[in-house]
Amino acid sequence: MEYTPENITELGPDDIFVFGSNLQGIHSGGAARVAHQKFGAILGQGVGIQGQSYAIPTMQGGVETIKPYVDQFIALAREWDQNTFYVTRIGCGIAGFRDEEIAPLFDEAYDLYNVRLPKSFAEIIERNRKMRGLAHE
Repeated sequence: MEYTPENITELGPDDIFVFGSNLQGIHSGGAARVAHQKFGAILGQGVGIQGQSYAIPTMQGGVETIKPYVDQFIALAREWDQNTFYVTRIGCGIAGFRDEEIAPLFDEAYDLYNVRLPKSFAEIIERNRKMRGLAHE
């Protein structure tokens, strides 16, 4: 399995950088800042595709408020199967969530060939699947 690199500084023409944002689209810190400076994230746009980036809001409440946005992302990734999506550790920086809280939201993305998850997210998903008896051998 391939993982999202820790520090992404460039993308191929069909690659998309997936980052945690705020609903106001103020991309001033963390991966959001990288998305704005390098990959076309638009100030004032806090959700969805923009340039070679995709914003998932993480600053508006608890994990339950993030899930619908992750589900929208997964639906897009299924549809845009010619692109490779590099998911950063959304919500695990400035938003203050732990990997164990956010990773399970990406369980369905784990099986998509065009989505790369952070290694920490993938390990948590694998562990959770083993505990539920759903491990891929």
